[in-house]
Amino acid sequence: MAAATTAKSPGSVPAEKEQRFYFDVKWVIILAIVAFLVIFEVLPMLYLVIRAFTADGGVSFHAFQRVYTYPMNWMALKNTLITATCSMILGVIIAFPLAWLVGRTNLYGKKFFRTLFVTTYMVPPYVGAMAWLRLLNPSVGTLNVFLKNLLHLAENPFNIYTVGGLVWVLTSFYYPYAFITISRAMEKMDPSLEEASKISGASPLKTLWTITLPMMAPSIVAAALLVFVSAGSCYGIPSIIGAPGQVHTVTTRIIDFVSIGNQDGITDATTLAVFLMVIANVVLYVSNFVVGKKQYITVSGKSTRPNIVDLGRWRIPITILVILFATVVVLIPFASVATTSFTKNLGKPLLSFADGKLVTDNFVLRFWERVVTRESILQSAGRSVLYAALAASFGIIVSCVMAYLLQRTNVRGKSIPDFLITLGSGTPSVVIALGLIMTMSGRFIINIYNTMWIMIVAYMVKYLLMGMRTVVSAMSQIHPSLEEASLISGASWLRSFKDVTIPLIAPSVVAGWFLIFMPCFYELTMSTLLYSTYTKTLGIELFTYQTFHSQQTAAALATVILLLVIAANWLLNKLTNGEFSI
Repeated sequence: MAAATTAKSPGSVPAEKEQRFYFDVKWVIILAIVAFLVIFEVLPMLYLVIRAFTADGGVSFHAFQRVYTYPMNWMALKNTLITATCSMILGVIIAFPLAWLVGRTNLYGKKFFRTLFVTTYMVPPYVGAMAWLRLLNPSVGTLNVFLKNLLHLAENPFNIYTVGGLVWVLTSFYYPYAFITISRAMEKMDPSLEEASKISGASPLKTLWTITLPMMAPSIVAAALLVFVSAGSCYGIPSIIGAPGQVHTVTTRIIDFVSIGNQDGITDATTLAVFLMVIANVVLYVSNFVVGKKQYITVSGKSTRPNIVDLGRWRIPITILVILFATVVVLIPFASVATTSFTKNLGKPLLSFADGKLVTDNFVLRFWERVVTRESILQSAGRSVLYAALAASFGIIVSCVMAYLLQRTNVRGKSIPDFLITLGSGTPSVVIALGLIMTMSGRFIINIYNTMWIMIVAYMVKYLLMGMRTVVSAMSQIHPSLEEASLISGASWLRSFKDVTIPLIAPSVVAGWFLIFMPCFYELTMSTLLYSTYTKTLGIELFTYQTFHSQQTAAALATVILLLVIAANWLLNKLTNGEFSI
Protein backbone atom coordinates (compact mmCIF):
# COMPACT_ATOMS: atom_id res chain seq x y z
CA MET A 1 0.00 0.00 0.00
CA ALA A 2 2.97 2.23 0.32
CA ALA A 3 5.84 3.09 -2.01
CA ALA A 4 9.18 4.54 -0.93
CA THR A 5 10.73 7.32 -3.05
CA THR A 6 14.16 8.88 -2.84
CA ALA A 7 14.48 12.50 -3.88
CA LYS A 8 17.73 14.43 -4.62
CA SER A 9 17.98 18.19 -4.71
CA PRO A 10 20.17 19.45 -7.53
CA GLY A 11 23.76 19.69 -6.37
CA SER A 12 22.94 18.75 -2.82
CA VAL A 13 23.17 15.76 -0.47
CA PRO A 14 20.41 13.17 -0.94
CA ALA A 15 17.35 14.03 1.06
CA GLU A 16 15.80 11.70 3.63
CA LYS A 17 13.56 8.98 2.29
CA GLU A 18 9.89 9.81 2.36
CA GLN A 19 6.95 7.44 2.51
CA ARG A 20 4.23 8.11 -0.06
CA PHE A 21 0.93 6.25 0.42
CA TYR A 22 -1.37 5.51 -2.43
CA PHE A 23 -4.98 4.38 -2.60
CA ASP A 24 -5.52 0.67 -3.38
CA VAL A 25 -9.12 -0.37 -3.92
CA LYS A 26 -8.59 -4.03 -3.05
CA TRP A 27 -7.75 -3.22 0.56
CA VAL A 28 -10.87 -1.11 0.86
CA ILE A 29 -12.96 -4.03 -0.42
CA ILE A 30 -11.25 -6.49 1.93
CA LEU A 31 -11.74 -4.19 4.92
CA ALA A 32 -15.41 -3.79 3.94
CA ILE A 33 -15.81 -7.58 3.98
CA VAL A 34 -14.20 -7.83 7.42
CA ALA A 35 -16.42 -5.03 8.68
CA PHE A 36 -19.51 -6.80 7.30
CA LEU A 37 -18.59 -10.04 9.09
CA VAL A 38 -17.83 -8.27 12.36
CA ILE A 39 -21.05 -6.25 12.36
CA PHE A 40 -23.49 -8.88 11.10
CA GLU A 41 -21.93 -12.07 12.46
CA VAL A 42 -19.52 -11.52 15.34
CA LEU A 43 -21.57 -8.79 17.07
CA PRO A 44 -24.88 -10.74 17.03
CA MET A 45 -23.25 -13.93 18.33
CA LEU A 46 -21.37 -12.15 21.11
CA TYR A 47 -24.46 -10.23 22.13
CA LEU A 48 -26.48 -13.44 22.14
CA VAL A 49 -24.08 -15.05 24.63
CA ILE A 50 -23.83 -11.91 26.79
CA ARG A 51 -27.61 -11.54 26.83
CA ALA A 52 -28.07 -15.13 27.99
CA PHE A 53 -25.82 -14.58 31.02
CA THR A 54 -27.08 -11.08 31.90
CA ALA A 55 -30.83 -11.43 31.40
CA ASP A 56 -31.54 -10.32 35.00
CA GLY A 57 -29.24 -7.29 34.89
CA GLY A 58 -26.16 -9.01 36.31
CA VAL A 59 -24.07 -12.01 35.43
CA SER A 60 -25.97 -15.14 36.48
CA PHE A 61 -27.06 -18.62 35.44
CA HIS A 62 -30.64 -18.01 36.49
CA ALA A 63 -31.97 -18.04 32.92
CA PHE A 64 -30.22 -21.34 32.18
CA GLN A 65 -31.52 -22.85 35.40
CA ARG A 66 -35.09 -21.81 34.60
CA VAL A 67 -35.03 -22.91 30.98
CA TYR A 68 -33.29 -26.24 31.38
CA THR A 69 -35.28 -27.36 34.40
CA TYR A 70 -38.58 -26.85 32.58
CA PRO A 71 -39.69 -30.39 31.60
CA MET A 72 -40.64 -29.59 27.99
CA ASN A 73 -37.32 -27.82 27.33
CA TRP A 74 -35.33 -30.64 28.91
CA MET A 75 -37.21 -33.15 26.77
CA ALA A 76 -36.54 -30.99 23.70
CA LEU A 77 -32.83 -30.98 24.56
CA LYS A 78 -32.79 -34.78 24.88
CA ASN A 79 -34.80 -35.22 21.68
CA THR A 80 -32.35 -33.00 19.80
CA LEU A 81 -29.32 -34.97 20.96
CA ILE A 82 -31.00 -38.33 20.34
CA THR A 83 -32.32 -37.53 16.87
CA ALA A 84 -29.09 -35.80 15.77
CA THR A 85 -26.92 -38.68 17.02
CA CYS A 86 -29.09 -41.39 15.46
CA SER A 87 -29.31 -39.46 12.18
CA MET A 88 -25.53 -39.07 12.19
CA ILE A 89 -24.91 -42.80 12.69
CA LEU A 90 -27.52 -43.93 10.17
CA GLY A 91 -26.45 -41.24 7.69
CA VAL A 92 -22.84 -42.46 7.66
CA ILE A 93 -23.91 -46.12 7.53
CA ILE A 94 -25.91 -45.28 4.40
CA ALA A 95 -23.51 -42.78 2.83
CA PHE A 96 -20.21 -44.68 3.01
CA PRO A 97 -21.31 -47.80 1.10
CA LEU A 98 -23.10 -45.63 -1.48
CA ALA A 99 -20.03 -43.40 -1.93
CA TRP A 100 -17.79 -46.45 -2.31
CA LEU A 101 -20.13 -48.17 -4.78
CA VAL A 102 -20.63 -45.05 -6.89
CA GLY A 103 -17.01 -43.88 -6.79
CA ARG A 104 -14.88 -47.00 -6.57
CA THR A 105 -16.75 -49.88 -8.25
CA ASN A 106 -18.17 -50.81 -11.64
CA LEU A 107 -21.75 -50.42 -10.40
CA TYR A 108 -24.28 -49.98 -13.22
CA GLY A 109 -25.65 -46.42 -13.62
CA LYS A 110 -23.04 -44.77 -11.37
CA LYS A 111 -23.41 -41.33 -12.95
CA PHE A 112 -27.20 -41.41 -12.60
CA PHE A 113 -27.06 -42.48 -8.95
CA ARG A 114 -24.45 -39.85 -8.11
CA THR A 115 -26.60 -37.12 -9.67
CA LEU A 116 -29.71 -38.44 -7.92
CA PHE A 117 -28.13 -38.54 -4.45
CA VAL A 118 -26.41 -35.16 -4.85
CA THR A 119 -29.59 -33.50 -6.16
CA THR A 120 -31.42 -34.41 -2.94
CA TYR A 121 -28.75 -32.36 -1.15
CA MET A 122 -30.32 -29.22 -2.65
CA VAL A 123 -33.94 -30.20 -1.97
CA PRO A 124 -35.53 -28.41 1.02
CA PRO A 125 -35.66 -30.84 3.97
CA TYR A 126 -39.19 -29.71 4.83
CA VAL A 127 -40.33 -31.00 1.44
CA GLY A 128 -39.05 -34.40 2.54
CA ALA A 129 -41.02 -34.04 5.77
CA MET A 130 -44.18 -33.36 3.76
CA ALA A 131 -43.52 -36.43 1.60
CA TRP A 132 -43.01 -38.84 4.48
CA LEU A 133 -45.96 -37.33 6.31
CA ARG A 134 -48.09 -38.33 3.34
CA LEU A 135 -46.53 -41.81 3.16
CA LEU A 136 -46.37 -42.78 6.85
CA ASN A 137 -49.26 -40.92 8.43
CA PRO A 138 -50.45 -43.30 11.19
CA SER A 139 -54.02 -43.37 9.90
CA VAL A 140 -54.09 -42.65 6.13
CA GLY A 141 -50.45 -42.83 5.05
CA THR A 142 -50.21 -44.25 1.53
CA LEU A 143 -47.31 -46.57 2.30
CA ASN A 144 -48.84 -47.54 5.66
CA VAL A 145 -52.15 -48.51 4.06
CA PHE A 146 -50.35 -50.44 1.30
CA LEU A 147 -48.24 -52.45 3.76
CA LYS A 148 -51.23 -53.06 6.01
CA ASN A 149 -53.24 -54.54 3.13
CA LEU A 150 -50.27 -56.42 1.69
CA LEU A 151 -49.29 -58.07 4.99
CA HIS A 152 -52.87 -58.38 6.33
CA LEU A 153 -52.02 -56.44 9.48
CA ALA A 154 -54.55 -55.34 12.09
CA GLU A 155 -53.24 -51.76 12.08
CA ASN A 156 -50.82 -49.58 10.18
CA PRO A 157 -47.20 -50.61 10.89
CA PHE A 158 -45.57 -47.16 11.16
CA ASN A 159 -46.24 -43.87 12.95
CA ILE A 160 -44.32 -40.92 11.55
CA TYR A 161 -45.18 -38.76 14.59
CA THR A 162 -42.52 -40.37 16.83
CA VAL A 163 -38.84 -39.98 17.62
CA GLY A 164 -38.15 -42.89 15.26
CA GLY A 165 -40.12 -41.22 12.49
CA LEU A 166 -38.26 -37.97 13.03
CA VAL A 167 -34.91 -39.80 12.90
CA TRP A 168 -35.85 -41.52 9.66
CA VAL A 169 -36.87 -38.32 7.88
CA LEU A 170 -33.79 -36.45 9.14
CA THR A 171 -31.57 -39.29 7.97
CA SER A 172 -33.19 -39.57 4.55
CA PHE A 173 -32.53 -35.90 3.82
CA TYR A 174 -29.16 -35.37 5.52
CA TYR A 175 -27.25 -38.49 4.48
CA PRO A 176 -26.36 -36.70 1.16
CA TYR A 177 -24.18 -34.34 3.24
CA ALA A 178 -22.09 -37.33 4.29
CA PHE A 179 -22.27 -38.86 0.81
CA ILE A 180 -20.78 -35.73 -0.81
CA THR A 181 -18.05 -35.33 1.82
CA ILE A 182 -16.96 -38.97 1.66
CA SER A 183 -17.17 -39.11 -2.16
CA ARG A 184 -14.85 -36.13 -2.57
CA ALA A 185 -12.31 -37.62 -0.16
CA MET A 186 -12.42 -40.96 -1.99
CA GLU A 187 -11.69 -39.26 -5.29
CA LYS A 188 -8.54 -37.64 -3.85
CA MET A 189 -7.28 -40.66 -1.90
CA ASP A 190 -3.93 -42.17 -2.91
CA PRO A 191 -4.74 -45.67 -4.25
CA SER A 192 -1.20 -47.07 -3.86
CA LEU A 193 -1.95 -48.81 -0.54
CA GLU A 194 -5.05 -50.42 -2.02
CA GLU A 195 -2.99 -51.59 -4.98
CA ALA A 196 -0.42 -53.09 -2.62
CA SER A 197 -3.19 -54.91 -0.74
CA LYS A 198 -4.60 -56.26 -3.99
CA ILE A 199 -1.14 -57.43 -5.15
CA SER A 200 -0.72 -59.18 -1.80
CA GLY A 201 -3.80 -61.28 -2.56
CA ALA A 202 -6.40 -59.55 -0.40
CA SER A 203 -9.99 -59.65 -1.60
CA PRO A 204 -11.80 -56.38 -2.48
CA LEU A 205 -13.87 -56.67 0.72
CA LYS A 206 -10.79 -57.20 2.90
CA THR A 207 -9.02 -54.30 1.20
CA LEU A 208 -12.05 -52.10 1.88
CA TRP A 209 -12.13 -53.12 5.55
CA THR A 210 -8.39 -53.02 6.31
CA ILE A 211 -7.13 -50.24 3.99
CA THR A 212 -9.87 -47.99 2.58
CA LEU A 213 -11.95 -47.65 5.73
CA PRO A 214 -9.02 -46.71 8.05
CA MET A 215 -7.66 -44.25 5.47
CA MET A 216 -11.09 -42.67 5.11
CA ALA A 217 -11.67 -42.43 8.88
CA PRO A 218 -10.98 -38.66 9.16
CA SER A 219 -13.36 -37.88 6.29
CA ILE A 220 -15.99 -40.19 7.74
CA VAL A 221 -15.74 -38.43 11.10
CA ALA A 222 -15.98 -35.02 9.40
CA ALA A 223 -19.04 -36.18 7.44
CA ALA A 224 -20.63 -37.56 10.61
CA LEU A 225 -20.13 -34.28 12.46
CA LEU A 226 -21.65 -32.36 9.54
CA VAL A 227 -24.77 -34.55 9.60
CA PHE A 228 -24.98 -34.22 13.39
CA VAL A 229 -24.95 -30.42 13.48
CA SER A 230 -27.25 -30.15 10.42
CA ALA A 231 -29.84 -32.51 11.90
CA GLY A 232 -29.56 -30.92 15.35
CA SER A 233 -30.13 -27.41 14.01
CA CYS A 234 -32.94 -28.30 11.58
CA TYR A 235 -36.32 -26.67 12.07
CA GLY A 236 -38.52 -27.60 9.10
CA ILE A 237 -38.58 -31.37 9.66
CA PRO A 238 -39.17 -31.27 13.47
CA SER A 239 -41.90 -28.66 13.05
CA ILE A 240 -43.80 -30.75 10.47
CA ILE A 241 -43.06 -34.25 11.80
CA GLY A 242 -42.27 -33.76 15.49
CA ALA A 243 -44.70 -31.07 16.62
CA PRO A 244 -47.95 -32.99 15.88
CA GLY A 245 -46.64 -35.89 17.97
CA GLN A 246 -45.34 -33.61 20.75
CA VAL A 247 -41.74 -34.51 19.86
CA HIS A 248 -40.19 -31.09 20.44
CA THR A 249 -36.59 -30.13 19.65
CA VAL A 250 -34.46 -27.14 20.62
CA THR A 251 -35.17 -25.35 17.33
CA THR A 252 -38.95 -25.70 17.59
CA ARG A 253 -38.85 -24.49 21.19
CA ILE A 254 -36.78 -21.45 20.18
CA ILE A 255 -39.32 -20.53 17.51
CA ASP A 256 -42.13 -21.02 20.05
CA PHE A 257 -40.45 -18.72 22.57
CA VAL A 258 -39.77 -16.00 19.98
CA SER A 259 -43.41 -16.22 18.89
CA ILE A 260 -44.48 -15.31 22.43
CA GLY A 261 -43.09 -11.86 21.71
CA ASN A 262 -42.34 -10.69 25.25
CA GLN A 263 -38.98 -10.22 26.97
CA ASP A 264 -39.11 -13.52 28.85
CA GLY A 265 -39.74 -15.37 25.60
CA ILE A 266 -36.71 -13.75 23.97
CA THR A 267 -34.58 -14.57 27.02
CA ASP A 268 -35.60 -18.22 26.97
CA ALA A 269 -35.03 -18.44 23.22
CA THR A 270 -31.59 -16.88 23.65
CA THR A 271 -30.63 -19.34 26.37
CA LEU A 272 -31.63 -22.31 24.23
CA ALA A 273 -29.81 -20.80 21.24
CA VAL A 274 -26.57 -20.67 23.22
CA PHE A 275 -26.77 -24.46 23.59
CA LEU A 276 -26.98 -24.88 19.80
CA MET A 277 -24.17 -22.37 19.30
CA VAL A 278 -21.87 -24.21 21.69
CA ILE A 279 -22.58 -27.58 20.07
CA ALA A 280 -22.00 -26.16 16.58
CA ASN A 281 -18.73 -24.47 17.56
CA VAL A 282 -17.39 -27.61 19.22
CA VAL A 283 -18.23 -29.61 16.11
CA LEU A 284 -16.64 -26.94 13.90
CA TYR A 285 -13.45 -26.98 15.96
CA VAL A 286 -13.17 -30.77 15.95
CA SER A 287 -13.94 -30.98 12.23
CA ASN A 288 -11.54 -28.23 11.09
CA PHE A 289 -8.68 -28.30 13.56
CA VAL A 290 -8.58 -31.89 14.82
CA VAL A 291 -9.96 -34.09 12.07
CA GLY A 292 -9.01 -31.69 9.26
CA LYS A 293 -5.29 -31.95 10.02
CA LYS A 294 -5.35 -35.73 9.93
CA GLN A 295 -6.90 -35.76 6.47
CA TYR A 296 -3.66 -34.50 4.95
CA ILE A 297 -1.87 -37.58 6.20
CA THR A 298 -4.09 -40.03 4.32
CA VAL A 299 -4.90 -38.04 1.20
CA SER A 300 -2.32 -37.71 -1.53
CA GLY A 301 -1.54 -34.33 -3.03
CA LYS A 302 -0.65 -35.74 -6.42
CA SER A 303 -3.07 -36.38 -9.22
CA THR A 304 -4.45 -39.88 -8.76
CA ARG A 305 -6.93 -42.14 -10.46
CA PRO A 306 -8.76 -44.30 -7.91
CA ASN A 307 -8.93 -48.04 -8.43
CA ILE A 308 -12.19 -49.42 -9.80
CA VAL A 309 -13.24 -52.58 -8.00
CA ASP A 310 -14.90 -55.24 -10.13
CA LEU A 311 -18.04 -56.41 -8.33
CA GLY A 312 -18.10 -59.56 -10.45
CA ARG A 313 -21.19 -61.72 -9.90
CA TRP A 314 -22.42 -59.28 -7.26
CA ARG A 315 -22.67 -56.42 -9.75
CA ILE A 316 -26.32 -57.00 -10.73
CA PRO A 317 -27.64 -57.82 -7.21
CA ILE A 318 -25.93 -54.79 -5.68
CA THR A 319 -27.20 -52.53 -8.47
CA ILE A 320 -30.73 -53.81 -7.77
CA LEU A 321 -30.29 -53.01 -4.06
CA VAL A 322 -29.14 -49.46 -4.88
CA ILE A 323 -32.14 -49.05 -7.22
CA LEU A 324 -34.48 -50.19 -4.42
CA PHE A 325 -32.86 -47.76 -1.98
CA ALA A 326 -33.12 -44.86 -4.44
CA THR A 327 -36.73 -45.76 -5.17
CA VAL A 328 -37.80 -45.91 -1.52
CA VAL A 329 -35.77 -42.98 -0.17
CA VAL A 330 -35.77 -40.59 -3.13
CA LEU A 331 -38.24 -41.37 -5.90
CA ILE A 332 -41.31 -42.49 -3.91
CA PRO A 333 -41.27 -39.46 -1.53
CA PHE A 334 -40.90 -37.02 -4.42
CA ALA A 335 -43.63 -38.80 -6.38
CA SER A 336 -45.85 -38.70 -3.29
CA VAL A 337 -45.52 -34.91 -3.09
CA ALA A 338 -46.31 -34.55 -6.78
CA THR A 339 -49.40 -36.79 -6.68
CA THR A 340 -50.73 -35.03 -3.57
CA SER A 341 -50.81 -31.78 -5.52
CA PHE A 342 -53.39 -33.31 -7.90
CA THR A 343 -55.51 -35.04 -5.24
CA LYS A 344 -58.94 -33.62 -4.39
CA ASN A 345 -59.60 -35.83 -1.34
CA LEU A 346 -56.51 -36.96 0.55
CA GLY A 347 -58.41 -39.90 2.01
CA LYS A 348 -58.89 -41.49 -1.43
CA PRO A 349 -56.40 -42.68 -4.07
CA LEU A 350 -55.58 -40.32 -6.91
CA LEU A 351 -56.68 -42.85 -9.52
CA SER A 352 -58.73 -46.01 -9.09
CA PHE A 353 -60.52 -48.71 -11.09
CA ALA A 354 -64.24 -49.48 -10.87
CA ASP A 355 -66.05 -51.93 -13.14
CA GLY A 356 -62.95 -52.21 -15.27
CA LYS A 357 -62.81 -48.45 -15.87
CA LEU A 358 -60.30 -45.86 -14.73
CA VAL A 359 -61.89 -43.45 -12.23
CA THR A 360 -60.36 -39.95 -12.26
CA ASP A 361 -62.87 -37.94 -10.23
CA ASN A 362 -60.25 -37.42 -7.47
CA PHE A 363 -57.82 -35.86 -9.95
CA VAL A 364 -57.97 -32.04 -10.03
CA LEU A 365 -55.80 -29.15 -11.20
CA ARG A 366 -57.26 -26.50 -8.90
CA PHE A 367 -54.26 -26.45 -6.57
CA TRP A 368 -51.83 -25.85 -9.43
CA GLU A 369 -54.13 -23.11 -10.70
CA ARG A 370 -54.00 -21.58 -7.23
CA VAL A 371 -50.20 -21.69 -7.20
CA VAL A 372 -49.84 -19.91 -10.53
CA THR A 373 -52.65 -17.38 -10.05
CA ARG A 374 -52.89 -16.46 -6.36
CA GLU A 375 -51.29 -13.06 -5.88
CA SER A 376 -49.84 -13.74 -2.41
CA ILE A 377 -48.00 -16.84 -3.68
CA LEU A 378 -46.66 -15.07 -6.76
CA GLN A 379 -45.47 -12.12 -4.66
CA SER A 380 -43.73 -14.46 -2.21
CA ALA A 381 -42.09 -16.32 -5.10
CA GLY A 382 -40.90 -13.01 -6.56
CA ARG A 383 -39.44 -11.97 -3.22
CA SER A 384 -37.66 -15.31 -2.88
CA VAL A 385 -36.07 -14.89 -6.29
CA LEU A 386 -35.08 -11.29 -5.53
CA TYR A 387 -33.66 -11.98 -2.07
CA ALA A 388 -31.80 -15.10 -3.20
CA ALA A 389 -30.40 -13.32 -6.28
CA LEU A 390 -29.17 -10.38 -4.22
CA ALA A 391 -27.64 -12.66 -1.57
CA ALA A 392 -25.97 -14.77 -4.27
CA SER A 393 -24.69 -11.73 -6.19
CA PHE A 394 -23.25 -9.98 -3.14
CA GLY A 395 -22.01 -13.33 -1.88
CA ILE A 396 -20.15 -14.23 -5.05
CA ILE A 397 -18.45 -10.81 -5.08
CA VAL A 398 -17.27 -11.44 -1.53
CA SER A 399 -16.24 -14.97 -2.55
CA CYS A 400 -14.09 -13.71 -5.44
CA VAL A 401 -12.37 -11.09 -3.29
CA MET A 402 -11.80 -13.63 -0.50
CA ALA A 403 -10.35 -16.09 -3.03
CA TYR A 404 -7.91 -13.40 -4.17
CA LEU A 405 -7.03 -12.57 -0.57
CA LEU A 406 -6.34 -16.20 0.30
CA GLN A 407 -4.59 -17.23 -2.91
CA ARG A 408 -2.76 -14.10 -4.06
CA THR A 409 -1.66 -12.24 -0.92
CA ASN A 410 0.48 -12.90 2.12
CA VAL A 411 -1.15 -10.28 4.27
CA ARG A 412 -1.27 -11.08 7.97
CA GLY A 413 -4.66 -12.01 9.34
CA LYS A 414 -6.13 -13.13 6.01
CA SER A 415 -7.28 -16.33 7.69
CA ILE A 416 -9.54 -14.32 10.06
CA PRO A 417 -12.29 -13.50 7.54
CA ASP A 418 -11.95 -17.02 6.16
CA PHE A 419 -12.54 -18.42 9.66
CA LEU A 420 -15.49 -16.06 10.24
CA ILE A 421 -17.15 -17.17 7.00
CA THR A 422 -16.63 -20.81 8.02
CA LEU A 423 -18.03 -20.04 11.47
CA GLY A 424 -21.13 -18.45 9.96
CA SER A 425 -21.74 -21.49 7.78
CA GLY A 426 -21.47 -23.82 10.78
CA THR A 427 -23.71 -21.74 13.02
CA PRO A 428 -27.32 -22.99 13.24
CA SER A 429 -29.71 -20.88 11.19
CA VAL A 430 -31.98 -20.17 14.15
CA VAL A 431 -29.01 -18.74 16.09
CA ILE A 432 -28.05 -16.41 13.23
CA ALA A 433 -31.62 -15.15 12.89
CA LEU A 434 -32.11 -14.64 16.63
CA GLY A 435 -28.82 -12.76 16.94
CA LEU A 436 -29.77 -10.44 14.06
CA ILE A 437 -33.18 -9.77 15.58
CA MET A 438 -31.61 -8.69 18.86
CA THR A 439 -28.86 -6.51 17.39
CA MET A 440 -30.17 -5.14 14.09
CA SER A 441 -33.35 -3.46 15.36
CA GLY A 442 -31.73 -0.16 16.35
CA ARG A 443 -29.97 -1.28 19.53
CA PHE A 444 -26.58 -0.70 17.85
CA ILE A 445 -27.56 2.14 15.50
CA ILE A 446 -28.33 -0.13 12.53
CA ASN A 447 -32.02 -0.90 12.11
CA ILE A 448 -32.93 -3.32 9.31
CA TYR A 449 -35.51 -5.33 11.27
CA ASN A 450 -38.64 -6.27 9.29
CA THR A 451 -36.92 -5.36 6.02
CA MET A 452 -35.64 -7.54 3.22
CA TRP A 453 -32.05 -6.58 4.07
CA ILE A 454 -32.02 -8.47 7.35
CA MET A 455 -33.02 -11.61 5.44
CA ILE A 456 -30.39 -11.06 2.76
CA VAL A 457 -27.71 -10.52 5.42
CA ALA A 458 -28.78 -13.71 7.22
CA TYR A 459 -28.64 -15.70 3.97
CA MET A 460 -25.15 -14.41 3.21
CA VAL A 461 -23.81 -15.22 6.67
CA LYS A 462 -25.16 -18.77 6.43
CA TYR A 463 -24.43 -19.69 2.81
CA LEU A 464 -21.43 -17.57 1.79
CA LEU A 465 -19.01 -20.46 2.40
CA MET A 466 -20.67 -22.58 -0.30
CA GLY A 467 -19.70 -20.07 -2.99
CA MET A 468 -16.33 -19.12 -1.53
CA ARG A 469 -14.92 -22.65 -1.41
CA THR A 470 -15.83 -23.19 -5.07
CA VAL A 471 -14.10 -19.98 -6.21
CA VAL A 472 -11.05 -20.51 -3.98
CA SER A 473 -10.55 -23.99 -5.43
CA ALA A 474 -10.68 -22.61 -8.97
CA MET A 475 -8.33 -19.69 -8.32
CA SER A 476 -5.76 -22.00 -6.74
CA GLN A 477 -5.36 -23.62 -10.18
CA ILE A 478 -4.74 -20.31 -12.03
CA HIS A 479 -1.09 -19.26 -12.23
CA PRO A 480 -0.57 -15.68 -10.94
CA SER A 481 1.77 -14.81 -13.83
CA LEU A 482 -1.24 -13.97 -16.01
CA GLU A 483 -2.41 -11.32 -13.55
CA GLU A 484 1.15 -10.05 -13.13
CA ALA A 485 1.45 -9.58 -16.89
CA SER A 486 -1.70 -7.48 -16.88
CA LEU A 487 -0.43 -5.33 -14.00
CA ILE A 488 2.95 -4.81 -15.70
CA SER A 489 1.09 -3.66 -18.80
CA GLY A 490 -0.42 -0.84 -16.76
CA ALA A 491 -3.82 -2.24 -15.85
CA SER A 492 -5.16 -1.55 -12.37
CA TRP A 493 -5.72 -4.41 -9.92
CA LEU A 494 -9.49 -4.11 -10.35
CA ARG A 495 -9.29 -4.23 -14.16
CA SER A 496 -6.84 -7.15 -14.09
CA PHE A 497 -9.13 -9.00 -11.73
CA LYS A 498 -12.18 -8.28 -13.91
CA ASP A 499 -10.61 -8.89 -17.35
CA VAL A 500 -8.13 -11.68 -16.59
CA THR A 501 -8.93 -13.60 -13.41
CA ILE A 502 -12.73 -13.67 -13.51
CA PRO A 503 -12.97 -14.99 -17.12
CA LEU A 504 -10.54 -17.78 -16.24
CA ILE A 505 -12.61 -18.93 -13.26
CA ALA A 506 -16.01 -18.09 -14.79
CA PRO A 507 -17.46 -21.64 -14.51
CA SER A 508 -16.64 -21.71 -10.80
CA VAL A 509 -18.12 -18.24 -10.31
CA VAL A 510 -21.36 -19.39 -11.96
CA ALA A 511 -21.38 -22.56 -9.84
CA GLY A 512 -20.73 -20.58 -6.67
CA TRP A 513 -23.58 -18.20 -7.49
CA PHE A 514 -26.02 -21.08 -7.91
CA LEU A 515 -24.78 -22.80 -4.74
CA ILE A 516 -25.65 -19.66 -2.76
CA PHE A 517 -28.85 -18.90 -4.66
CA MET A 518 -30.64 -22.24 -4.31
CA PRO A 519 -30.67 -22.66 -0.49
CA CYS A 520 -31.52 -18.96 -0.12
CA PHE A 521 -34.44 -19.36 -2.54
CA TYR A 522 -36.29 -21.90 -0.41
CA GLU A 523 -34.84 -21.09 3.03
CA LEU A 524 -37.28 -21.57 5.91
CA THR A 525 -35.66 -21.50 9.37
CA MET A 526 -34.20 -17.98 9.33
CA SER A 527 -37.10 -16.66 7.26
CA THR A 528 -39.57 -17.90 9.91
CA LEU A 529 -38.01 -15.58 12.46
CA LEU A 530 -37.12 -12.66 10.20
CA TYR A 531 -40.03 -12.22 7.80
CA SER A 532 -42.75 -9.59 8.08
CA THR A 533 -46.06 -9.14 6.27
CA TYR A 534 -44.25 -7.47 3.38
CA THR A 535 -41.22 -9.79 3.22
CA LYS A 536 -42.90 -13.22 3.20
CA THR A 537 -40.97 -15.71 1.06
CA LEU A 538 -41.89 -18.89 -0.79
CA GLY A 539 -40.62 -21.11 2.01
CA ILE A 540 -42.88 -19.36 4.52
CA GLU A 541 -45.81 -19.55 2.10
CA LEU A 542 -45.32 -23.29 1.64
CA PHE A 543 -44.94 -23.93 5.38
CA THR A 544 -48.09 -21.90 6.12
CA TYR A 545 -50.20 -23.83 3.61
CA GLN A 546 -48.84 -27.17 4.85
CA THR A 547 -49.49 -26.38 8.52
CA PHE A 548 -52.68 -24.32 8.45
CA HIS A 549 -54.47 -24.27 5.11
CA SER A 550 -54.12 -26.81 2.31
CA GLN A 551 -51.67 -29.70 2.07
CA GLN A 552 -52.44 -30.04 -1.64
CA THR A 553 -51.47 -26.43 -2.33
CA ALA A 554 -48.31 -26.93 -0.27
CA ALA A 555 -47.56 -30.06 -2.33
CA ALA A 556 -47.96 -28.10 -5.55
CA LEU A 557 -45.56 -25.44 -4.28
CA ALA A 558 -43.10 -28.13 -3.17
CA THR A 559 -43.27 -29.76 -6.60
CA VAL A 560 -42.50 -26.40 -8.21
CA ILE A 561 -39.42 -26.09 -5.98
CA LEU A 562 -38.33 -29.63 -6.89
CA LEU A 563 -38.66 -28.86 -10.59
CA LEU A 564 -36.70 -25.62 -10.13
CA VAL A 565 -33.88 -27.50 -8.39
CA ILE A 566 -33.71 -29.99 -11.27
CA ALA A 567 -33.83 -27.17 -13.83
CA ALA A 568 -31.12 -25.23 -11.99
CA ASN A 569 -28.94 -28.33 -11.91
CA TRP A 570 -29.39 -28.80 -15.66
CA LEU A 571 -28.73 -25.11 -16.37
CA LEU A 572 -25.61 -25.06 -14.20
CA ASN A 573 -24.33 -28.15 -15.96
CA LYS A 574 -24.81 -26.47 -19.33
CA LEU A 575 -23.33 -23.10 -18.34
CA THR A 576 -20.19 -24.72 -16.95
CA ASN A 577 -19.84 -27.28 -19.78
CA GLY A 578 -20.44 -30.18 -17.44
CA GLU A 579 -17.77 -29.07 -14.97
CA PHE A 580 -20.22 -28.33 -12.17
CA SER A 581 -23.64 -29.43 -11.07
CA ILE A 582 -25.57 -28.96 -7.86
